[in-house]
Amino acid sequence: MESKLRKIYQHAGTLTIDGMTYHSSVDDMIQLGELGTGTCGHVVRMEHKPSRKVMAVKQMRRSGNKEENKRITMDLDVVLSCQDCPHIVQCFGYFITDSEVWICMELMSTCLDKLIKRLKKPIPEMILGKVAVATVNALHYLKEKHGVIHRDVKPSNILLDERGVIKLCDFGISGRLVDSKAKTRSAGCAAYMAPERIDPPNPSRPDYDIRADVWSLGISLVELATNRFPYQGCNNDFEVLSKVLQEDPPHLPSDGNFSLDFCSFVNDCLIKDYEKRPKYRKLLEHPFIKRMQNTHDGVAAWFAFVMKTTELPAPSPLHNHWNK
Repeated sequence: MESKLRKIYQHAGTLTIDGMTYHSSVDDMIQLGELGTGTCGHVVRMEHKPSRKVMAVKQMRRSGNKEENKRITMDLDVVLSCQDCPHIVQCFGYFITDSEVWICMELMSTCLDKLIKRLKKPIPEMILGKVAVATVNALHYLKEKHGVIHRDVKPSNILLDERGVIKLCDFGISGRLVDSKAKTRSAGCAAYMAPERIDPPNPSRPDYDIRADVWSLGISLVELATNRFPYQGCNNDFEVLSKVLQEDPPHLPSDGNFSLDFCSFVNDCLIKDYEKRPKYRKLLEHPFIKRMQNTHDGVAAWFAFVMKTTELPAPSPLHNHWNK
């Protein structure tokens, strides 16, 4: 990571904001409050004094840990190369100090994980349709344009703002695809991990492809559509992973609250045999995605209503998926 950072060091401190270029330092940044924690750092709300732009800044410690350094490099590489994708959080630039790397990104209002805690009830299908459209397009872009698999698709990594814009973030544990396959297993949140990543069909070649992220999207949609994590009654990662392997895939309740094509889309994402699970190109042709692409976008109005009529959830020291 250190050698890569040296190569990009010359561009550190150059921020491009609303078409203007600024040569800045960390001294130009004013901290306004904590926003959350990512895979390899914490995120704070900051104002860039010269431009008066308020942004989200991921602050990552430069340690001697090879795995942590690899995550920092990957996160930075991905956000810097994805400026032309409207479904991926945009980067203004970055700072490198002796001890930290700061990635300066556009400020979104919240993530879906925080939003559903605030809402305290399921997110409507129409909103989740827009989430599915944006997320599949973002993942497809990563794969086709940059040969990257995200590997950590979950509600906390899908962002929303007051304009109704939905974007994917947090690329610290993303991986490069080799012959369309990812070669490493130790990455991602166990709660959303696909069966083939937990128990590879061929242990001597434990590779997998982008369909692992399709599974993670399916789990996320079930959780957001029902306000319940699909694998209940578990006390730790091992019990969750055991249920993923042993039980039938989760599905949306057949109580008439969801359209047939939404149920079909989720079922396609959660096919246990990854070789039968569709890839992004096929998912983008699914009737649910087609319908949602052509549906009036009411996300901004819905989001404004939610923020006006609900209260912030009480802070919790630890979010436990299994006891939701």
